[in-house]
Amino acid sequence: MSKLVIVESPSKSKTIKQYLEGDYQVLSSKGHIRDLAISGPGGLGLDIENNFKPKYSVLDDKKPVVRSLKQAADKSEAVFLATDPDREGEAISWHLQQVLELSEEERPVHRVIFHEVTKDAVKEAFENPRSIDLNLVSSQETRRILDRIIGFKLSKLLQSKIKSKSAGRVQSAALKMIVDREREVEAFEPEEYWKLTASFTGFEAELSKVDGKKPKLKDESSAEALRSSLSETFTIDAIRTRKRRKAPFNPFTTSSLQQEASNRLNLGGQRTMMLAQSLYEGIDLKDETVGLITYMRTDSTRMAASFKSAAREHIKKHYGAKYVSGSRQGRKQQAGQDAHEAIRPTSLAYTPVRVRPYLKRDEYRLYKLIYARAVASQMASAQFETKTYVLLNKSAEFRAKAQRELFDGYLKVYREYQDIETSELPNKDEGDRLKAKKLEKSQHFTSPPPRFNEASLIKEMEEKGIGRPSTYSQTVSTLKKRRYVQLDKKRFLPTDQGRLTVEKLEQYFSDIVSVDYTARMERTLDEIANKGIDHTRIIADFYHNFIPLVEKANQEMEKAPPKYTGENCPKCGSPMVYRESRYGVFEACSGFPKCKYIKPDGNKKEPTKTGVTCPKCKKGEIVEREAKRGKNKGKTFYACNNFPKCRNILRGKPTGEACADCDDLLVELEDGTVVCNDKQCGETGDKT
Repeated sequence: MSKLVIVESPSKSKTIKQYLEGDYQVLSSKGHIRDLAISGPGGLGLDIENNFKPKYSVLDDKKPVVRSLKQAADKSEAVFLATDPDREGEAISWHLQQVLELSEEERPVHRVIFHEVTKDAVKEAFENPRSIDLNLVSSQETRRILDRIIGFKLSKLLQSKIKSKSAGRVQSAALKMIVDREREVEAFEPEEYWKLTASFTGFEAELSKVDGKKPKLKDESSAEALRSSLSETFTIDAIRTRKRRKAPFNPFTTSSLQQEASNRLNLGGQRTMMLAQSLYEGIDLKDETVGLITYMRTDSTRMAASFKSAAREHIKKHYGAKYVSGSRQGRKQQAGQDAHEAIRPTSLAYTPVRVRPYLKRDEYRLYKLIYARAVASQMASAQFETKTYVLLNKSAEFRAKAQRELFDGYLKVYREYQDIETSELPNKDEGDRLKAKKLEKSQHFTSPPPRFNEASLIKEMEEKGIGRPSTYSQTVSTLKKRRYVQLDKKRFLPTDQGRLTVEKLEQYFSDIVSVDYTARMERTLDEIANKGIDHTRIIADFYHNFIPLVEKANQEMEKAPPKYTGENCPKCGSPMVYRESRYGVFEACSGFPKCKYIKPDGNKKEPTKTGVTCPKCKKGEIVEREAKRGKNKGKTFYACNNFPKCRNILRGKPTGEACADCDDLLVELEDGTVVCNDKQCGETGDKT
């Protein structure tokens, strides 16, 4: 009998299979196999009267997967659960054990974890299996139950009252942060101030003090009065030089990776995590499949001693001993995720240059960033010298500063991801008298706090303890999908619906959607995971405090009135209203469902007729259309206008002629080749 290994991802199963020696069968659960049922009071999937016992059901699309896993498990002498090394992965292993009825009495059941998909890491994990950590399972189960209670109850309430599509513990707290920031921007009143700048040969100096104090030039008249009182001649009163070190950044956590990928590579959070997942699970190289990075969901900056040692040897060999840093110890955050290392390359032997031929463009860019960050974290600090000229002119003090690089240190490998400015000042001595070429005043205004972009929002969420590494990108994606926010120059602006959602939640659930509450709940979940505190009491306390708030809001919250267009329905005469779908806003009759009239989109492009009869249904006509969504969005294609009765889509533009060998049409492909539309016939080439 073989041994069964169950992982989450099909691609990871392929990688792990090649590392295991012996008779192992490696299968994938393809993620979660079951979730809370939608039965019971409120569809929560909880037995409220029986200590909130959860009821689970296998996901419909995973039933065939469960059957095949069950068959394989029954034929195996041992089962190894090798899901991801975090709470969610631990919970998936527990669900697999329950659903597959894996009993220690029938066969050994092991939990194995590894933070990198490499031969050594996988081998070590299988040599040191453990049992499922029920504290981690309880923590994840509590999170899921709380999110179900909040999500179901609030979402149903908001849908019925104000047509908002969803709410959630983390999602709504993040939305509130965006709305609060917008309120700050709107309430901000800019203050005017003026600067004085003196221009000399080779440099400029800016006013820094007047009568030994910080200047307060609040209007043009005060700036002009000071400027007019000064002479053209300045004296260098002091020359100050200072050496400083700039230490390298820590290796990446999930949050810092998403921030840097957004800022430096212009990659969104979800895209970044998808790419990181593929790098972690395994890439097909020339003669092997290997995971190139460690587990990508972590908030630890610590790295294994073995990697740090290898990194220092790598640095010494390629750049010299002076580039090796002293001892740098990363850390695990106080409220840390369960992956115990930072995101780093699994081996420095897999240099970006070496693996580039096997990676897609964005995979390569992200891997190069991770590789550079990990190596740089073990390198010496960069060294700079800052020189300052202090120039006096009567009661005014001006300063000119310049910075030059003395030693590049970690910038040797990380410079392209850093914004370092250097400059030089001309050689001068104390006491030198300089004549200004210009002495100009300039108007300025104070700026409001910046709106969040994706990187800064994720950073703020991490700092305030909202969510976990696995939730950052999904939360941002949900806010955009629900149309609670929109992007303007890559900055988040709350929509009217987003504002209304926050206003109603603040009115009736101010504690639940507050940043502090969400952060406290994350700490409570950590205590469940680390100390095994009673999670059922936490669920019960929350439920009994939360449900009365929902009932009160349901009674008191007024329904938002429909938004009328000012027109009447041409079919029944009822007022027309604006409605929203997954594809955007449209105008429809308020008498729905009795009247289902929808106003045609005036911007919608009508399909272009070709005059060619559809060869499949013989009734419709082939028309030219434009794809509205998906990876082919905006691309022209040709299809039957008898949709949905006929779903015939051609391979190319119809020529109007029939194939000599069959009844199908001849079509012209993008490269100009004319072939039969029937692939089995047309694959042989031009039929003309």
